[in-house]
Amino acid sequence: MDPIDNTVQQNVPPPPPSKGIGWKIFFGVILGLSIIANIVLFVLLIAIGSQMLFGAADTSESFAEKVIEKGPGCNKIAVIKIEGIINGELADLVASEIKEAKNDKSVKAVIFKTVTPGGGIAASDRIYDEITRFKAETGKPVVAFMQTIATSGGYYTSAGCDKIIAEPTAITGSIGVIMGHFVLQDLMELKLGIKPLILKSGPKKDWPTSFEPVTEEQIAYLNDTLIMPAYERFLNVVAKGRTQISPEQIRELADGSVYNAQQAFDNKLIDEIGYMQEAIEEAKTLANITDARVVEYNKTFSVEDWLGSKSGINTFLRLNRDSLYEFTTPQLMYLWNGGLCF
Repeated sequence: MDPIDNTVQQNVPPPPPSKGIGWKIFFGVILGLSIIANIVLFVLLIAIGSQMLFGAADTSESFAEKVIEKGPGCNKIAVIKIEGIINGELADLVASEIKEAKNDKSVKAVIFKTVTPGGGIAASDRIYDEITRFKAETGKPVVAFMQTIATSGGYYTSAGCDKIIAEPTAITGSIGVIMGHFVLQDLMELKLGIKPLILKSGPKKDWPTSFEPVTEEQIAYLNDTLIMPAYERFLNVVAKGRTQISPEQIRELADGSVYNAQQAFDNKLIDEIGYMQEAIEEAKTLANITDARVVEYNKTFSVEDWLGSKSGINTFLRLNRDSLYEFTTPQLMYLWNGGLCF
């Protein structure tokens, strides 16, 4: 018999892959993503449930300490940031951090790191009040450290501190009040063909309105009723905090001008030109301590933060009645407009 020829068997191609393997991979990926999504949802539900059960009893903010400079834990210097436009949200945050420092017996002094062009008069005044209350209730020293820019409302809050230190390149001052207002009459009537109907109980009820030009009488009324009282309060706050300057000198400086660090020092608006290290040393001196742990407060994670409920994104994207009111209503501010570009 002839030997078996294996040539044909060796040249036989392998069987083609199963046509269903791609679908198996696809459904495997979908299943894996589904499992991960369910795990995340389960953890989120537990977190929300925990907050509902235990968070209702304690609605205060929670903060973690970031160590800026090592030292003994029995002597702490707390750094509280006043950064960005001063508004109600920032005032609430600063108040919570001041409360944190007040409840910590190891905190011997507080430094307010101020980087702001100012903001709303009510929010600025709230922060100033919280600072002065902290001083009165604890007897502990507070230092303002101006970094980059600390104008108008930023100077207003700093005036409540025992000492003010500014970086060599910092800008401060702008002591005064500003109010912005949009006149939309031409846009609405000439461009859009919309003519508003306003019924009011008295002639001053809607002064100033966005739907007609502002008159000289209205300007005088707003100046006497809003601008000057807020301005005089600003002057009183500065006079109370900067006793080394006479009221007459303060009024001369308070024409809205901004000052660089050297000018502010020469006019006694600040006490020293330096950096954070100088602010720390000044806080130690005022607290009568030689060594301290310097900490900065950072807000801890919460479910609300994760969901973005406090981020303001929804308010920004949604044009509702409140946002329309804010857009058309004059805003009385302790604010340097030039600072909005930083």
